Amino acid sequence: MAKISFKVTGMTCAACSAAVERGLRDLAGTSEISVNLATGRTVVEYDPEVLSPQEIFDTVESKGYGISSGDDDSEKEERAVRVLRNDLILSAVFAIPLFIISMGPMLGLNLDFLIGTDPQVHAILQLALCIPCLYAGRRFFINGFTNIIRLNPNMDSLVALGTSASFIFSLFITYQVFTQGAHAHFYYESAAMIITLILFGNYLESGSRKRVGDAVRKLMTLSPDTATVLVDGKEYEVPKASLVVGDVLIVRPGGRFPADGTVISGTSAVDESMLTGESVPADKTEGSSVYEGTVNMNGRLEVSVVHTGDDTVLSHIVEMVEDAQSTKAPIARIADTVVRYFVPAVISIAVISALIWLISGKSLEFSVTVLVSVLVIACPCALGLATPLAIIVGTTRGADMGILFKNAEALQTAAGIDVVVFDKTGTLTEGRPVVTDLVSLIERDTMLRISASAEYGSEHPVGRAVVEYAEGEGMQISGPESFEALVGSGLRASVDGSEVLIGNRSLMDDNGIDVSRLEEGFSKLSGEGKTVMYVASGGALNGIIAVSDRIRESSREAVASLESMGIGSVMITGDSEATARAIAAQAGIDEVMAHMMPWQKVEGVSALQESGRRVAMVGDGINDAPAS
Repeated sequence: MAKISFKVTGMTCAACSAAVERGLRDLAGTSEISVNLATGRTVVEYDPEVLSPQEIFDTVESKGYGISSGDDDSEKEERAVRVLRNDLILSAVFAIPLFIISMGPMLGLNLDFLIGTDPQVHAILQLALCIPCLYAGRRFFINGFTNIIRLNPNMDSLVALGTSASFIFSLFITYQVFTQGAHAHFYYESAAMIITLILFGNYLESGSRKRVGDAVRKLMTLSPDTATVLVDGKEYEVPKASLVVGDVLIVRPGGRFPADGTVISGTSAVDESMLTGESVPADKTEGSSVYEGTVNMNGRLEVSVVHTGDDTVLSHIVEMVEDAQSTKAPIARIADTVVRYFVPAVISIAVISALIWLISGKSLEFSVTVLVSVLVIACPCALGLATPLAIIVGTTRGADMGILFKNAEALQTAAGIDVVVFDKTGTLTEGRPVVTDLVSLIERDTMLRISASAEYGSEHPVGRAVVEYAEGEGMQISGPESFEALVGSGLRASVDGSEVLIGNRSLMDDNGIDVSRLEEGFSKLSGEGKTVMYVASGGALNGIIAVSDRIRESSREAVASLESMGIGSVMITGDSEATARAIAAQAGIDEVMAHMMPWQKVEGVSALQESGRRVAMVGDGINDAPAS
């Protein structure tokens, strides 16, 4: 079986997505089909020996919908939202005064001093105010009647029928007013308000759809458009799309990797926070793996391309996010079934009701009133407005409390959650390293000043943490006379004419520095999951500095609060086991999954779900998106 993913345009309601899905299911050779109304994204699993992609596209187009290439989706969405907003404003500007004029007397408002009591004046004024609203809702008439002609009525069809019936009946009453001088109630305000309310609902939905699309596009902007390729000793800049496995890339400090690869020359630190969520850069030397979209920090690297295009880790993350967005809430599947019969049923009930009253002896006017009433009352204000409003209210309230819901299914199933999976960095912790411990064998301020001076100007988060700590204690720090980053071990600098070394045990051993006096303290702090560095100057050990990503003050309270509600907590992180265990202990979490890349986080969450647990994922970054 093969799988194809594409975007369907022109869908406006659940009936549309249901029609596309039914059409695709009727094709021989298709199996799994998912049509997401919110994003337009459609995924079809099919047998390539029986069916071709073009036949799939032709089927969608035969239902009256389009296929998007995806190249200019952002611009199209911006334009669509802008047009919808303008139509909503136009409709509201005329519908509100129309509603006041028509319904004001029922609310105790006397407007006779403005427009008088002449029914002909009322008729012309209400007609004039209604026409701009009908123009603003033109999309409903175009889509609605087109789908009726195709024998596939949708929610737009019901809007079009309801508003058309109320408008035409109002025109008939207007005719009677001018020919017979009768006093009657018009239905112009019903047509105008229905259009305005449905436009409002659609505008809210369009904003949500655009944000979903923006989330995916944001992922893709992490990768550069071009790459520097090394060929026969010369460097050439080429489009990223032209890269092939085996190409040798040059990635300089500050540059992003355009593909996944293996370092073949050079040393550097690489910011992989977009993948792992960890704030401390990973050291890279010959043989290390690097990934598309991550940032080279401070050294020139030559990289052999291993994966390009859709095979890179970043592309897999994007695919997982899109797959997650293509899923439907359970209640949405019920709505898809209901909506298939809802519109035809409403139309049938309206016609039958009118005929029954007409046959029973009531006048044509009364029977038409019944017809219009059924269509207007059944017109999907609730289906078109209540659902997005409920979602907006729920998600907005959640956002006020720092909770983001990925989709309607997440909102629907939140009540049954029995375990919360927390990312570590930036979620349980503050997301940036800070100095937590300083053990000095010399005068403390002297050691701190020397360390901060050596680290001054460093791009490494650990170095910046030391400098910020010293500045926080009121020290005036100046840069070193010389500086050398030693990837994988630490740094060498010259401060006040003396050589300063800051780094791990191997750096000290290589330079003949005896660390035995602080070896026990180093091991103790390392066991707590902290990044610990020896500091030496003038050939002698000065002390140790420990840096860690500090836990948020509210984390333990949050975990305890969940526990009191019978909800368990699990930490899932890309960080090391020791660091993860240390932070988990501080937060009161017993279950830990460490060394987890984004796709492994998905597997971890899935494993919990497969064990029968209802899982909520709490994360703060792109690397958590697929698992969330």
